[in-house]
Amino acid sequence: MAGPAFGKDRDDDSGAPPNIYLDLRTSYATVPAGALPVGFGSPALFSALQSLALANGSSLPTSVSLPSRQSLAVDLPLTVDVTDAVSLYAGISGTTSYGPAQGWSAFDVTSWNVGFQADLYSQNGGSIPTITWQSTITQAIPNGPTGTTTFNNILEFDYAFDKDGTRGILAGIQDTRVEVATDLARIEPNIIGYVGGYYQWPSNWKFTGRVGVQHFGGAQLLNFTPIQSFTGPILRLDLDRMDDNDNRLFGVTAQIIWVPKPSYQLTLRTPLYLVRN
Repeated sequence: MAGPAFGKDRDDDSGAPPNIYLDLRTSYATVPAGALPVGFGSPALFSALQSLALANGSSLPTSVSLPSRQSLAVDLPLTVDVTDAVSLYAGISGTTSYGPAQGWSAFDVTSWNVGFQADLYSQNGGSIPTITWQSTITQAIPNGPTGTTTFNNILEFDYAFDKDGTRGILAGIQDTRVEVATDLARIEPNIIGYVGGYYQWPSNWKFTGRVGVQHFGGAQLLNFTPIQSFTGPILRLDLDRMDDNDNRLFGVTAQIIWVPKPSYQLTLRTPLYLVRN
């Protein structure tokens, strides 16, 4: 759920040019030993820590546990709001990671991603909720024998209680699948089902909360001890500052993922607008 926000007011049919912006996201995350950072989180965190585990695993003896890690990631997708209901984005992500043995790694570009977000149906004051589909492909860099490609799809239902969409409830499902270039490693699908709600004050501060259940099928990463499957809760809280046309000016996201021990992530969103309506 780290995709771009729609930049245009849904009631705006003035024919203005589309919003174009760099949706800059800076994330800090902690991951307990023996786990992967699955969840709602940043594509840079997931792909970079997978690549780190796979690369280190090829030079270690068997039955080595995946250590606890910390990670700082920057996602920089260029986003275009084609219409008031469709956004396209593509960009790169960079990460630096910390492990007990090696300390902080050098900051480097670790993945690129491309995707879209679209309203399949808009509520427009009716009784059927807005249905939104978001799809993202993330490719780890470098794309060598242990490279990973992540496919992330989200289907969300948004029922607004008022015409302006300032308060409402949410429900959705997220499906994440990872393909590894080598047959010696395997990562099973991760599925999240969630519900939530949102409220936007007249001052244009908006709060959104999501709580759900995540099921991860487990993984085998080269010489590392297998990562066991689990089912556990997940919580995400968003606080955003919007303008009068529902463009995001600033956002902060806090997330707790039980994997099955708690993993924490904090994300700052500071969009850099090239064109803003």
